[in-house]
Amino acid sequence: MSQRLSQALRRWFAKRAPRSDHATLNLGNVYIFFSREGLLFAVLLLITLIAGINYANNLVLGLCFYLLSVWLVSIYLTFVQVAGLQVRLLEVTMTEAGTELWVTLQIYSQSQQPSRQLLVNFQPQSGQSFEQSLELRGSQSADNRQHYDKSAIAKQTQLLLPRLQDQQVIRLCVPTYHRGELQLPPLQIKTVYPLGIMRAWAYVYFARTAWVYPKPEAFAWQALSLTVSSETLSTAGQYIAGQDDFEHLDNYVEGQSLARVSWAQVARGQGMFSKHFTDTISANNERRLAYADMPARSHEQKLAQLAYAVLMLGQLNVPFQMQLPDEVNLAATSGQGTAFAQSCLLRLAKVP
Repeated sequence: MSQRLSQALRRWFAKRAPRSDHATLNLGNVYIFFSREGLLFAVLLLITLIAGINYANNLVLGLCFYLLSVWLVSIYLTFVQVAGLQVRLLEVTMTEAGTELWVTLQIYSQSQQPSRQLLVNFQPQSGQSFEQSLELRGSQSADNRQHYDKSAIAKQTQLLLPRLQDQQVIRLCVPTYHRGELQLPPLQIKTVYPLGIMRAWAYVYFARTAWVYPKPEAFAWQALSLTVSSETLSTAGQYIAGQDDFEHLDNYVEGQSLARVSWAQVARGQGMFSKHFTDTISANNERRLAYADMPARSHEQKLAQLAYAVLMLGQLNVPFQMQLPDEVNLAATSGQGTAFAQSCLLRLAKVP
């Protein structure tokens, strides 16, 4: 019953606030009600009123009217902390599934008096509580053999502004779970300043969406087909950490795998050294990344392997081209570098 009521309230709030990347908080979208502690204050008001009338005690009635005046003043003071604020969406980053994407916001106060104790956070998705959202995220990341600190996530998804004067730029993160287009959850701005009796809050629904690319899945991408450029092949190459070619010996660091230890030096009494290997990539060879060539069987795994290869080739600044299943009859565009890799990741995020 409470979940249905919560979902109904969310739909009602969403209807009253159209999606926009720039919003002004005013009488139409700022709400105010008793806080959890304020409900006890309301009970105190009711008790003093009943006791004053029942016993015809002017002192008790005077206390009741005094507390009532404090309540009325706190309504105004709490409301003006939120009313008049302007929120603008500046930037939304692209990220891989299972991590946080970062949202950059600008909050501007039109009032001459500073707004105080503003708590800014993104609401949990799909009507979940914040704790349930963190538990769900923890269970999914455990399947990926990754560990996340819930308290660290909580600090990143919400921010307390003790004092806001003029404008301030803030960054918040939004947890992601699936590949594809992500509609940003509603941004909530709330405060209980100054007495904690009343709680004023507002929701901002952004129109801009974010894109989440597949979580990279490692595989032997070096075995992908090569397209030799028309230029003369150079003997110089690019080297990456690998297992093929021996490069050099280095001092052994505690914690490294014993399989890397050069036992010949140990037998000679020269001490412990670790062996380092590299793989060579010619700078004039162009890699061809095709969806059909990925060794995985499922659709999402193929996209994840493509994402891994794109990131590796982008870091190495190696020219490559990527062909998706819906681009079989189209000429693949070639490129290199981080910018081209980011454009390829965006294409992977948009694959149906």
